[in-house]
Amino acid sequence: MNNIDIKYIKGVGEKRAERFRTLGLTDVNTLLQFYPRGYEDWSCPVDIYDAVCEQNCCIKAKVISPVEEHRVRSNMILYKTLVSDNTGVLEVVFYNSKYTAQRLVVGEKYLFFGKISGIGSHRQISSPKIAACESAVIRPIYRTVAGLPSSVIEKTVAQVIDRVDFEDFLPSHIIEDNRLCDINFAVKNIHFPKDVESVEVSRRRLAFDELFLVTAAMKFKRFHNLKKQGIQLKKDYIGEFVKRLPFTLTAQQQKAIGECTQDMTSGRLMNRLLQGDVGSGKTVVGAALLYNAVRNGYQGALMVPTEILAEQHYENLSKFFVGTGINLALLTGSVTKSNKNKIKQALLDGQVDILIGTHALIEDDVVFKNLAIVITDEQHRFGVAQRTSLAKKQDNVHMLVMSATPIPRTMSLIIYGDLDISTINTLPKGRQPIETYCVTNNYRQRVYSYIKKHLDAGRQAYIVCPLVEKTESDLISAEEHAQNLSSGEFKDYCVGLIHGKMKSTQKDRVMREFLNGKIQLLISTTVIEVGIDVKNAVIMVIENAERFGLSQLHQLRGRIGRGEYKSTCILITDTKNSETKKRLDVICGTTDGFKIADEDLKLRGPGDFCGGRQHGLPEFKVADLVNDLELFRLAAKAADRVISSDSQLKKPENNLLRRKIIAFLRQTAKYGQN
Repeated sequence: MNNIDIKYIKGVGEKRAERFRTLGLTDVNTLLQFYPRGYEDWSCPVDIYDAVCEQNCCIKAKVISPVEEHRVRSNMILYKTLVSDNTGVLEVVFYNSKYTAQRLVVGEKYLFFGKISGIGSHRQISSPKIAACESAVIRPIYRTVAGLPSSVIEKTVAQVIDRVDFEDFLPSHIIEDNRLCDINFAVKNIHFPKDVESVEVSRRRLAFDELFLVTAAMKFKRFHNLKKQGIQLKKDYIGEFVKRLPFTLTAQQQKAIGECTQDMTSGRLMNRLLQGDVGSGKTVVGAALLYNAVRNGYQGALMVPTEILAEQHYENLSKFFVGTGINLALLTGSVTKSNKNKIKQALLDGQVDILIGTHALIEDDVVFKNLAIVITDEQHRFGVAQRTSLAKKQDNVHMLVMSATPIPRTMSLIIYGDLDISTINTLPKGRQPIETYCVTNNYRQRVYSYIKKHLDAGRQAYIVCPLVEKTESDLISAEEHAQNLSSGEFKDYCVGLIHGKMKSTQKDRVMREFLNGKIQLLISTTVIEVGIDVKNAVIMVIENAERFGLSQLHQLRGRIGRGEYKSTCILITDTKNSETKKRLDVICGTTDGFKIADEDLKLRGPGDFCGGRQHGLPEFKVADLVNDLELFRLAAKAADRVISSDSQLKKPENNLLRRKIIAFLRQTAKYGQN
């Protein structure tokens, strides 16, 4: 029954099935997993006297007057009648709805659902939904598309809900220990609840299922990865590398290097996330691992999202490895064809030890002789498929994923639950703390004077805008702002402009000019969020700061304070919203990206961290990562219990769970045909 095509359900047919398919509903199974987005509670009618204005409510009342027709204008006819209960009288109004009005019979009682307006004795309900008194139930409300109203989806679900049994993939002891209801009760009552309590009981079960499945899947894959053999480095050259550094590593950098080295020398495959706040020194960790691999006779690869970032990594690593005999090569889209061919041949021959580049690294004709480690930087800019395709260049390749986007632990368990996690949340010595202030537009001239003072001292600055082009809104656009400032307030300075709609070659040119000091003031959109280190940039002004999430503001702020000079971030906003002010107080009060990430999750939800599907994060239908944190902890604990006792899920009671997990992992492109 579950796999029956939706067009064969009574009342659907081929034409309506097409509309269902636009919602992703193709069969009975997907239909029943299309849960309501809300409910209309018709089960507890309120008295007319007690009804709260401008809130949806259900009234049970008797029609006490014939329906009267009132022509307001040529294209508008009102139909009015009066209804009453023991507490008062209510005027019912319909607009251009003769059929609905004619359904009402004087002396009969009906249920009316809608919003009541008016005060005192004159109260009115406009265009209410109407039902017979025996229809006093809680009705589901579904997400709709044109030509497919919620009522049709409701009727279609009702056709099949009692004819389907769902198999329960949760082990019985997990259901009992967490006091979860039966899966079939949950599915039926999420669509057609008996009462309000049944909605919550059902929602809790279905949310638990979603959270359990994703955490169990990540733990299952992690155990699966732990069994894989990785290229085993026979000797540890980390100490040799560290002695070459002109600075002392922080304790957390040393710990991260140690964890990665343990992976690579143990014989098991490394699949690790290195999560570090902006400017925390992740690059030197990657450099140490690359050095160790090369000294053991292998090659390494480092992939980054932009050409200019690849060039900066190439320059930095070249400094780390000067005098070591280690050969580095840079492969990006702008490298000439003849040079690309030379690099690829040298790579195949083993003459290139470390290849640094962009997406060009994953092209089919890029072949390594003996690749041992792959590092991806700014991981959130890559898709899962891109990350894994580079690691598949050779068997048993170790993988390190580096991210400068601090993610709350809850999120990291879901997004990166298949990886071991190393964290750096302290800054290297010598890094100047960034002072952050929030001001209104009344302070704009003082802000400009502050910028000029630093530009005159030889420093550089950013001004970030929320929009590229001018729109009808009051938001400041980068193009207009750059034009106004370069011809006005900053006409005596070199002002540059960069935004996401520019061609890659244009963006690279602008960033190089800023890096080289030719551009003093750079007007930008968030395109600089993942950018290069400009140690001379000491001021960042963010216009309409209320339009940005905390994590994004923190990422933007991380573009300054990367050198020896004191740096300042200034947020400009005229917002009066108390919640927004609270958010901005957080960014002004701390530079700890992990604290900021936790606050952002509470205030804005998970969207700010998981912009696209590239992370492999599932779209939860029921679970809410903000409000279901305790349920998440229970689900994660339960998943850990199951996987720890049966890592391959070979026990008979886990057969269905294993099939469910494998299907889930394949669907999210996080599992190979193993």
